[in-house]
Amino acid sequence: MDVTITVNGVRYQRDIEPRMLLVHFLRDELGLTGTHWGCDTSNCGTCVVLIDGEPVKSCTTLAAMTSGHEVRTVEGLEREGELDPVQQGFMEEHGLQCGFCTPGMLLTARALLDRSPDPAPDEIREAISGQLCRCTGYATIVRSVRWAAEHGDGAGTAPVAAEQEVGS
Repeated sequence: MDVTITVNGVRYQRDIEPRMLLVHFLRDELGLTGTHWGCDTSNCGTCVVLIDGEPVKSCTTLAAMTSGHEVRTVEGLEREGELDPVQQGFMEEHGLQCGFCTPGMLLTARALLDRSPDPAPDEIREAISGQLCRCTGYATIVRSVRWAAEHGDGAGTAPVAAEQEVGS
């Protein structure tokens, strides 16, 4: 099946199996290994990416379903050498330990801040409730997102660089 998927501002055309999951498309077809693959049941949230700005678990989303849509991975957060405020917040407030859940947490936090620039701690906890972190206890993650809200400069809503096209 032919698909055209825009990932981090680059349009990719590929011939894929209709049953290919988005997580495998990103990791195996495009080499974007920042999207982690954890449980295959959508329970852990490590595979979260943004599709048209909304957090989606890529381990239960068919790649074909994203044809014609904009997918953003953790690799797409940094812009022109500048970290997204969410990435900076995770560094400043120690929002990660092992790092396995971090890409999904970062993208979920970015989506939250894009729709609610000054979320309360309870709103942050609700937003990340679909993701498991076995290391931090979530307190540092909530502080990291609050840091990003307080120090954000709109980096998350900036348009992606001019779209490029990459064939198969």
